[in-house]
Amino acid sequence: MTNVLDPTGELQPAQREQLPRVPNLVGKTVGLLDISKPRGDVFLDRLEKHLGDGGVAVRRYQKPTFTRIAPADLKFQIARECDVVIEALAD
Repeated sequence: MTNVLDPTGELQPAQREQLPRVPNLVGKTVGLLDISKPRGDVFLDRLEKHLGDGGVAVRRYQKPTFTRIAPADLKFQIARECDVVIEALAD
């Protein structure tokens, strides 16, 4: 059993089932979410090129700051416009 520590101090963290993986990205739209940490954009630029070269549709998004969760309107927009999301963490 693995213990995951949650720094938010929740007494009862939400339980979520893992969603099934997408078998392939052909015909899908991939959202790339930059959480605004330094150099996250460098990773996403390379990933966008790689996905684009493979014929995958890509949309880019950015959180206003890495210190806060993504605003609800941004999360809803991503959910409406994308089939898959990749979030970039860097430093």
